[in-house]
Amino acid sequence: MNLKRLSVGILITFIAGATLAFVKPDDELVTKIIAQLDKWRTDHPQEKVYLHFDKPYYAVGEDIWFKAYVTIGSAHKLSAYSETLNVDLIDDTDSVKRSLKLPLTAGLAAGDFALADSMAEGNYRIRAYTNWMRNEGEAYFFNKTITVVNGISNKVFTKTAYAYSTLNGKQKVTAITTYTDLNGIAYVNKPVSYEVEINGKSISRGKGITDDKGNLTVSFTTSQTVSITSGHINTEVKLDEKHTIAKAVPIKTLSNKVDVQFFPESGNLINGVFEKVAFKAVGADGLGVDIKGFIADDQNNQVAPLGDSHFGMGTITFEPESGKTYKAHITYADGSEGVFDLPKAVDNGYVLSVNSMRDDKVFVSIVPGKSTGNGTASLSGLTLIAQSGGELCYAGKSKDGATSFSAAIPKNKFPSGIVQFTLFSATGEPLNERLIFVQNPDQLKLAVTTEKQSYQPREKVTINLNAKNSEDKPVVGSFSASVIDESKVTADEANESSIFSTLLLTSDLKGYIEKPNYYFTNVNNETKANLDALMLTQGYHRFEWKQLLADKFTPIVFKPEKSLEVTGHLKTFGGKPVPNGKVTLFSTSGGTFIIDTVADANGKFTFKDLVFRDSIKFVIQARTAKDRKNLDITLDNVTPQPVGPNKNAPDIQININDGASAYLLNSKKLYDEQVKYGVGNHTIVLKEVVIREKRENPFKNSANLNGPGNADQTLTSQNLMYGGGMLSQILQGRLTGVIFRNGTPYSTRSPGTTMQIVLDGTYVGSDFLDNLNVNDIATIEVLRSIGNTAIYGSRGAGGLLVITTKRGGESVYNRYAPGIVTYAPKGYYKAREFYSPKYDDPKTNVQMQDLRSTIYWAPGLLTDKDGNTSMSFFNADAKGTYRVIIEGIDADGNLGRQVYRYKVE
Repeated sequence: MNLKRLSVGILITFIAGATLAFVKPDDELVTKIIAQLDKWRTDHPQEKVYLHFDKPYYAVGEDIWFKAYVTIGSAHKLSAYSETLNVDLIDDTDSVKRSLKLPLTAGLAAGDFALADSMAEGNYRIRAYTNWMRNEGEAYFFNKTITVVNGISNKVFTKTAYAYSTLNGKQKVTAITTYTDLNGIAYVNKPVSYEVEINGKSISRGKGITDDKGNLTVSFTTSQTVSITSGHINTEVKLDEKHTIAKAVPIKTLSNKVDVQFFPESGNLINGVFEKVAFKAVGADGLGVDIKGFIADDQNNQVAPLGDSHFGMGTITFEPESGKTYKAHITYADGSEGVFDLPKAVDNGYVLSVNSMRDDKVFVSIVPGKSTGNGTASLSGLTLIAQSGGELCYAGKSKDGATSFSAAIPKNKFPSGIVQFTLFSATGEPLNERLIFVQNPDQLKLAVTTEKQSYQPREKVTINLNAKNSEDKPVVGSFSASVIDESKVTADEANESSIFSTLLLTSDLKGYIEKPNYYFTNVNNETKANLDALMLTQGYHRFEWKQLLADKFTPIVFKPEKSLEVTGHLKTFGGKPVPNGKVTLFSTSGGTFIIDTVADANGKFTFKDLVFRDSIKFVIQARTAKDRKNLDITLDNVTPQPVGPNKNAPDIQININDGASAYLLNSKKLYDEQVKYGVGNHTIVLKEVVIREKRENPFKNSANLNGPGNADQTLTSQNLMYGGGMLSQILQGRLTGVIFRNGTPYSTRSPGTTMQIVLDGTYVGSDFLDNLNVNDIATIEVLRSIGNTAIYGSRGAGGLLVITTKRGGESVYNRYAPGIVTYAPKGYYKAREFYSPKYDDPKTNVQMQDLRSTIYWAPGLLTDKDGNTSMSFFNADAKGTYRVIIEGIDADGNLGRQVYRYKVE
């Protein structure tokens, strides 16, 4: 970084009392810090992901709609570094239920998940990340916990309250579960069997009967002290002789224990220095617990009251004295009390105090303890650094003999978001760290308007959007908009994810943040103070200073995905590389596709810049340079990202149906209406089905164009169990009307024309048969008659053998024979288009009730050079308040969010 850039981009000062002067350009430590931060940003650019959803929770049978924003760097500009985004839907047992791969265009993508009618209700989470982000770990992925309710086939609804106590030294948990129907009517005197399962292990079983209020009490004891990764009370309630319903009740914690921790502003309490100390009280369920109390010394003298807390966090200020120890006397909401030790104060060190409450400036002070190790209270040789996302914002250097420091730094020197202040010793040792959050007025100004404030049901509405930056200049930007009916979907804005709370706050912190959007919904002095308490209790871990300055960077394991590709290696069966081998990749899904390449000197081959849809299957065939097929193909399978613990586990809801009665009733009505008119991709739920026997269809994976199993002759793997030799030898005499010559099949109907072989939907050569291992084959279908071959056109002139291979677990590719593999990689998902009825179109069914809860979803709004765009849609039948949420970003990385409401009467 040259001096000109240095002087413009950051504020660099000497520290000497309150006097400021520029740091010398040749300062060794500051120069090294700048160089290492530049290197880190260059080698490890930080991508972040935010997903904007159409609503906060869902019901089975519905669709989850989302818009993805991928940014890079502290300026939050849309990223062109990665061009592929992974999005996973994960259940509460950490199992991936659905996985999407979305193509990114300038950091943007749209996607959706269809929630099947058969899906279980419960707590789910959606995880989103680029392959490049995997280098930093799952802690920095986008992660959102959502609830999915079932109003379609659900007959039993539960609500559970937990109580905790101790019994004979063990933890006792008592759960009272109320069983009701959809209308809240209790199931009385119903037999219930239950099993308590903690972290995959059964610890208690029993039976009971619901009382006159539909309640069942389950108690169990445990000596487990480990945290719960998964816990449920699995119950089965017998409604009558024909209906027994299974319900699983989540267990979040085994106790009501509250942990209280204290965080001095500078990392240590320093004797003789007035200092701010943050506290954080967290329940065993991971949520903050508001507490009251005071700090007392070892003589029981009260020295400071605990301030007000929010989400269990707050601050106190006091001056510790040398030779004394301090305890916090805590009173909980239920009246119980606890006593906690504060960190022991020391004489040596520094207090780094940063005040960011003012709108225009950040105030910094450094106060030394009684002795800094050299017998004097001095600031000599210290360097103060402030950085955000690897961008140096401020640097200060002390002069010899300085004894105090205070400075007021203009806030416009910092970007919006988390800023890390670090105090270094003369030898470059990090001494103190302080995080602050800067909320600059740099967000986009989004003006949302409608022609009027009140509309009728099914009336057309046009929403106009004008976007300007903080300087009131129109901007070109990308936005997404959701319109929901608040009479059906109630929203807690503080508990929502937003583009601000995600990209500016949670994406840079590893720990759980409770209701992050609270800090952005109504910014005032109270929310600022609570946000500062959050900063005092969190740590910044994007990098460690010691490793950064020692040039020890996190190794790059995962590359940014620019496109889809297939790579692998050719080897002999002894493991030696096969150089210059000829490799062919082909598929007939959606049309014939063939591409060739040549392996390099190490036997590596690559097919780059591929674009294909999900579920496609390739055949890869290789030969040596001398056209020999006796070689091994090993594909470089990208290992799927494992599912770690849920960062937002405290957001898991025990009673997912609480407050959702209107939503559940509407979901049921909507389902019934759609089934009535044959709309939607629904499975009709039968009243009662008794399954006597389930037989697996061996042809279910067949690619036979006539339909699986529709052939002149069929064989399954069981028909091929006996016999040895090549596959053509095994089939000789077993296939009616088929003869083999040198391993090639001919139909007796067309003896001069070879039969076409179709392997897993892909056309392969007629001489390919003996390349297959008989143990890999699931079914063979023989197509000889004109009725079965006509659909294949000219390819079916001599008849066909449709061969389907066995599906092997989670493997995405299978080796069939030397020199050939089939490969089913994850392809791109094409997002569906949101359906909104057009009541000015005579083809629209106006008889069907319009019960939508998401009225409209528009993921692709683009403003023009004047900052304008609009969207139009028709209201549903419901009256009430409709809520419009618009979020987005401009080309300079400025973020915007606006909530707008109008009436339907």
